[in-house]
Amino acid sequence: MDEQTQMEASAGERLALIADSYTRLTGATLVADGASLWDAPRPILAHAGGDNPRFFYANRLALGLFKMTPAQFAGFESRLSAAPENRAERAAMFTRLESANVVTGYRGVRVASDGSEFVITDATIWNLIGPNDEHHGQAAVFAAWEVLG
Repeated sequence: MDEQTQMEASAGERLALIADSYTRLTGATLVADGASLWDAPRPILAHAGGDNPRFFYANRLALGLFKMTPAQFAGFESRLSAAPENRAERAAMFTRLESANVVTGYRGVRVASDGSEFVITDATIWNLIGPNDEHHGQAAVFAAWEVLG
């Protein structure tokens, strides 16, 4: 099974919810008509809800930045995507997200599996909300990133 198929299987029915929720909450389109999330020109990732959310989806670009395979990424604790010194700032963003449903212009430092860090800028984070207002987690897309050192 190729990487795209693995990530799409991990997301299951939530895959469509990533783009649908983005459009409903922002009024914008996440990917062009006919394009897949996998091949989007920006990193896109998503995690489930709960007290200790775990990732269930990353597109090709996001997997590359985190230097992970689909098997490594699916189920990875999302809080560990930030180094310990950056987790309070990340948590504060999620607190804002609880009431706003969308946070735009976010900037933060993330850590890849090999310990290298990268900065994400102009990120949009949104709640994954189903058609009956049920919450399925959160997703993020970022317009720019820079690998540090």
